[in-house]
Amino acid sequence: MMRVDLNADMGESFGPWPMGADSALLDIITSANIACGLHAGDPDVMAGAMALAVKNGVGIGAHPGFSDLQGFGRRRMEISQDAARNLTIYQLGAAQAMARAAGGHVRHLKLHGALANMAAEDEALARACYQGALMVDPDIIIVVLVGTAQERAARELDARIAREIFADRAYTEDGLLMDRRLPGALLHDADEMAARILAMLQAEAIITAQGIHLPARIDTICLHGDGPSAVIAARKLRDSLQEAGVTLAQFEGAR
Repeated sequence: MMRVDLNADMGESFGPWPMGADSALLDIITSANIACGLHAGDPDVMAGAMALAVKNGVGIGAHPGFSDLQGFGRRRMEISQDAARNLTIYQLGAAQAMARAAGGHVRHLKLHGALANMAAEDEALARACYQGALMVDPDIIIVVLVGTAQERAARELDARIAREIFADRAYTEDGLLMDRRLPGALLHDADEMAARILAMLQAEAIITAQGIHLPARIDTICLHGDGPSAVIAARKLRDSLQEAGVTLAQFEGAR
């Protein structure tokens, strides 16, 4: 029987400006990646998301990104390895404090946006970020884009790893996420997403936009929570997986 985790990015509202459907998604997913206040979110938003995750028994993750509220952390920036390490430490520390205050704990870390995309291409950058996380918590689970420099860096550091694919993003031939600006990069149809993910799980492979199969272990599936059809797509995917006999449960992380 297959077993997989469903995760979503959340805690991305800011002050009076709402984003995403955190409350609805937390009834569906098994792990939550909560923004740490630099690319999105604020202390009040973090507190609310952490409390809901604890109430719903959803695994809490820190979701650090670039300090870029205006660009939502999706703009690439030049950053040294030392700065990347400290950026990760800083945000993970904030997430740990907020989770603890809510009666929970941070069990995983997943990089956000441009920082994640750069780390998927640059093993040294990924290593610096993950070193920062492991300095704070040696047992934290690192969520990595499967088959990328992120995974190679985390394995080199002997970290606990959860390998991730995206339900709503298309893949290039080298296993990276297709640029959001390109046609077909973002998927919106819930039925299409569910069928695609089931095919990947059954094939134990990423299926690229060109139909190429890249063998991969899949531990968790990411659903973005900020789209207009996010909740519908999440429910459809969860129901389709369960109907196919897939068990939904938090990832354990493996070295």
